[in-house]
Amino acid sequence: MKDGRPVNLDISTMKLPITAWASISHRVSGILTIPIVALFLWALQVSLESRDSFQILQDTLSPPLTKAFILLVLTVYVYHLLAGLKHLIMDLGYGETFEGGVIGAKLLFASTGLAFILIGWWLW
Repeated sequence: MKDGRPVNLDISTMKLPITAWASISHRVSGILTIPIVALFLWALQVSLESRDSFQILQDTLSPPLTKAFILLVLTVYVYHLLAGLKHLIMDLGYGETFEGGVIGAKLLFASTGLAFILIGWWLW
């Protein structure tokens, strides 16, 4: 029986609205927060073991490439936090229309970009 629906959807060929990109990236960032939290907990454990282990961790985290990785990791975490706050605001009844969703998604991406700049400034 043919129902006329596409069999294989290639998302790269679709023109998705900004709200869809915000939603998809929120889900991806949510999945990425699991290893991020594990990484932060490991770093906390290592930093609290002794003065020497703290110094080793500090030396490990100080090269520019490592700082760039930390910048990306923190940006993903901040994005997920801000997107979650956007959803909570929408749950309160604000920005539930498509136009409100577009404005919210633009504000989300802009505030994440600002957070990226501020985190980068703080790390360096």
